[in-house]
Amino acid sequence: MIFANADSRNGLYCTIVDRQLTTGNDFCCQWSVFVVGKLFYIGCCNSALVVQNQQKIPYIIELRAASQFPDGASCLPDGTTLAAYLAAHPGCLGTDCGKFEQFPILTKFIDAKNNLSVQVHPSNEYALEKEHQYGKTEMWYVLDCVPGAYLYYGFAHKISKAGFAKRIKKNTLTEVLNAVPVHKGDSFFIPSGTLHAICQGIVIAEVQQNSNVTYRVYDYGRVGADGKPRALHIEKALDVTLRTPPQKQDFGSHLAQCAYFTVDVKNGNFNGTADEKFFVSLLITDGAGTLSCGGETVDIQKGESYFLPAGSGAYRIEGSCETLVTTV
Repeated sequence: MIFANADSRNGLYCTIVDRQLTTGNDFCCQWSVFVVGKLFYIGCCNSALVVQNQQKIPYIIELRAASQFPDGASCLPDGTTLAAYLAAHPGCLGTDCGKFEQFPILTKFIDAKNNLSVQVHPSNEYALEKEHQYGKTEMWYVLDCVPGAYLYYGFAHKISKAGFAKRIKKNTLTEVLNAVPVHKGDSFFIPSGTLHAICQGIVIAEVQQNSNVTYRVYDYGRVGADGKPRALHIEKALDVTLRTPPQKQDFGSHLAQCAYFTVDVKNGNFNGTADEKFFVSLLITDGAGTLSCGGETVDIQKGESYFLPAGSGAYRIEGSCETLVTTV
């Protein structure tokens, strides 16, 4: 059984979407599930783009491959949400997912026209106490970028809490951030507590812990639909931010690995297995080919995302394509 999303046949996959669309926050893409025999196809609805604030600021286009959140929940044709389907079929996540209270990951394509806000995500402990939600650890894989593109990733040097607060107040925070030049194929692991921002001209695939908790620290003085500056979350950010340069991570052969996800990149033909322990998430980040699993074969292409339930068994991708493979 194969779950698939991101219907490029409707012209809506990450780098192709018009960057000049009207929005005040993020674009979210809602997905529907079409059933063809044993094949479940999650495709982009014709009216899938949700404009949240009707403000002409081309910040970001965000396409969510699978979401349980009200602002972009995935739905079956009968209106059943992805969350409800998972609750009715708990075995599809695998035995290793029994430790999670909810679907463990959220995958996105993000196309940043302008600089995104400088922000931080809290740990599980802090988020559960203050927000009654889980915190967030995430990773980015750079799909494309303009020449000279960079992003903010932690601090350039250690800074005190008082110094951090002063920089925020004086709007000089970016002067002490770690600005990292980026290139296609780069990856970044962002543990909770790491201050970060995607800057203009970058397209990324993001795999994250399934959470919406974000504390905005600096937003370049931009205003919302009401004409007022967008809300910042300074005190909470001061509580949770790691005020040091990011630590080097060694994930061996993986792009990233933590308690919630393990991410690998594959080029061209490869074999894999979705055993009883965990599901497999596949993001096609470049090219085209075919995916075969359980006696079914589907055509795949750039911008599409596939979910193989636990127990699906052996699968194979063939073709001139690049695939981001996520397991737990």
